[in-house]
Amino acid sequence: MHSVAFHTLGCKLNFSETSAIGRKFLEAGFLKKDFEEPADVYVINTCSVTEEANKKCRYTVRQALVRNPAAYIVIMGCYAQLKPKEIAEIPGVDLVVGANDKFRIVELIGDMQKTENPCVFHSEIKEVTDFKDAFSLGDRTRSYLKIQDGCDYKCTFCTIPLARGKSRSDSFENILANAHKIAAAGVKEITLAGVNIGDYGKEQPHTLLDIVKALDEIEEIERVRISSIEPNLLNHHIIDFVANSKRIMPHFHIPLQSGNNEILGLMRRRYRRELYADRVANIKSLMPHACIGVDVIVGFPGETDAHFEDTYMFLNELDIAYLHVFTYSERENTPASEMEGVVPKVVRNERNKRLRMLSDKKRRFFYEQFVGTSRPVLWESEQEGGTMFGFTDNYIKVGIPFQPDYINKIMPTDLSQVLAEGVMQGKVVECSLV
Repeated sequence: MHSVAFHTLGCKLNFSETSAIGRKFLEAGFLKKDFEEPADVYVINTCSVTEEANKKCRYTVRQALVRNPAAYIVIMGCYAQLKPKEIAEIPGVDLVVGANDKFRIVELIGDMQKTENPCVFHSEIKEVTDFKDAFSLGDRTRSYLKIQDGCDYKCTFCTIPLARGKSRSDSFENILANAHKIAAAGVKEITLAGVNIGDYGKEQPHTLLDIVKALDEIEEIERVRISSIEPNLLNHHIIDFVANSKRIMPHFHIPLQSGNNEILGLMRRRYRRELYADRVANIKSLMPHACIGVDVIVGFPGETDAHFEDTYMFLNELDIAYLHVFTYSERENTPASEMEGVVPKVVRNERNKRLRMLSDKKRRFFYEQFVGTSRPVLWESEQEGGTMFGFTDNYIKVGIPFQPDYINKIMPTDLSQVLAEGVMQGKVVECSLV
């Protein structure tokens, strides 16, 4: 029996696809191993949002070859679609698979014989038009369910349309069928994943709101989260429904990228900061307890000190819980890479540091509002130094002494204090143990 190990870089969508491809290997008779173990085949699912993501791919290949120098190395994902020749030159790589062929990897590896020249399967992105469904299994607690792929937006900094193609969606019926499969596996929480999930259904009769409403009625599913959604597509109808739903969690992740309207224009974003502030205010008016996360890019070409300070002050005043801060990275074949006003990397890094410090303050302030309250926590198997972790409905990370019987259970938990590293100390309510 041959063995296979997987490593995923990047987004929730990548995790859903890695898991789906992993099930194909199991069906073909492979034994699945952890990536840290020696294996016959290593499959690395890549990201290419930043130059750092590209570097992680090369580093991960070296790690795999340390574990088994004779291993057959497969590279798939966005980096593989964008730069197949570059990947083929990485020592030890045997197979490079672009967006159109990644679900055929089991077939393409053949007899897994290493050769001097890697095999490359690559199609022009305009040929990638089919939707391939996927969802993750293996984590007993939660699953990422892919409902949409690709993007029709043309943000000047982004390579995703070049790596994943045009926006396309899974069928309403297949999404619900996959949700039932996930629930049948004992998973308590589903996160809806896609490149631009707010764009779901543009080529068919159903909308994201239709999906959310239907999932809210499936009793076997206890929790549903909406992953990152563009502010212009997060309409008031969705917000209103989440505020009154049974299973959709009060947690929103809304990309902002810049809090300055001039920079948003240069980025070709489809909103301005006034709309963003309106969405945050609407959420908080209906769900004061809701968690709101924000994506921000620092150091975009043309971003002056004044532009950055404008973004900083805008974020400082928003009622949000945390930031994901990205340092702008030049990407080939994007309009931004040709723009004037390049920001020195030392300045980019300093701005990143300031926003990460702001994020820490925002998270602590958000957590402190819930000291002395009780919220439902879904306990996970993750543990560190005898402490296990879980998340509340509104995405507060909670830690308690490890109790294996709690894993994959949702239990009322008292929140007592904010600890370091973005964790709250909790205590499971005794009545929930009866």
